Order: sequence, then C-alpha cells, then structure tokens
Amino acid sequence: MTTTATPTATPPVTPPAPVRLATRAGLMIDVRPAQAADEAALTALFDRVSDDDRRFRFFSAAAHVGHQQLAPLIHADHFRSESFLAFDAATGVLIASGLLACDAGLDTAEVAISVHDGYKGRGVGWALLGLLSHEAQARGVRRVIAIESRDNHAAIAVERDKGFVPSPIEGDPSLVLLSKVFR
Repeated sequence: MTTTATPTATPPVTPPAPVRLATRAGLMIDVRPAQAADEAALTALFDRVSDDDRRFRFFSAAAHVGHQQLAPLIHADHFRSESFLAFDAATGVLIASGLLACDAGLDTAEVAISVHDGYKGRGVGWALLGLLSHEAQARGVRRVIAIESRDNHAAIAVERDKGFVPSPIEGDPSLVLLSKVFR
C-alpha cells in the first residue's frame, strides 16, 4: 500500500523573512526571497557564473539565461516553491541564488544553487543549502534531493558534507541523485 505524506506545516501567507547568515568561511550574507523586480539582477548573476555552472543549474549549454528560465525563480508560491537570493552583506552585491521546489504532496523537495564565480569556495553554497534544508523541514518535507552532473564535484562535495547521500540515476550515467531524508 502506498501512502502520500500529509503536509505537517501550514502554508505561509507571506514569504520567509530575510536572514543574515555566516558562511563557514566567515563571509556574512543577507538572504531573502526573490521577487519579480529581481529579474534583471538574476539575469546579471547568471551572466557572472561559469558556463559549467549555468549548464549544471539549467541542464542547458546556453550562454545566457532567459525570462522563461527565470520565471520560476521570481514567481515562487512561498510554500511548495521558494527562491532565495543571497547578497554580500558588506557590499550588497547579489552573489547567489537558491531554489527549493516541493512536489504536490510535500514528500520530496529538490534544491538548486548557483554562486557568483567571485564567491566560489567561501561557503555561500554551503550556507544556502543549510537554509534550503531548514525551509524544507519547516514545510514538513520528508526528503530533499539534488540532481547533479557527475562533473559537478564541488556541489557534490558540499551536499555530501551536509549529509546528502549519492545514488545513481537509472538510465543516465552522467547524473547523480543526492538525497537527505528527514523522517
């Protein structure tokens, strides 16, 4: 008998409040939900990530991220989906984007993170992954997953450090599924 998880959390009526986080490298970042007015800033951010990072995030080799790809990031419903932007607290520069997307039954949520090339290796992805995992748990999600290219060694290392367990994706040897189960 298959059962569907029943959400244990009540949908938020407003987006989560902005938070200040310290990365494991000591960088202070301000994180808040994305808004429609952030589209131009997100476009600029994705122009400042490497071609590989853009390909890893969108599974596309396009040199530029367009409106259709950004729409889910700027129009989150604040319950089944949430899109966070991280800013360098000292400069106010947008340095990362993190997305949480839950399935209809709130059983599984997928996460995706992109970090500005100039901020790689400073713990920004690590801090955002912690926030996304916390947000998933608050919504009553059973497990969080990330689908990564096997070539994305940095993301896989961060996810493993945060307790995600890798497993193969049947039928696609170029990808790996990383998952963390909460209950």
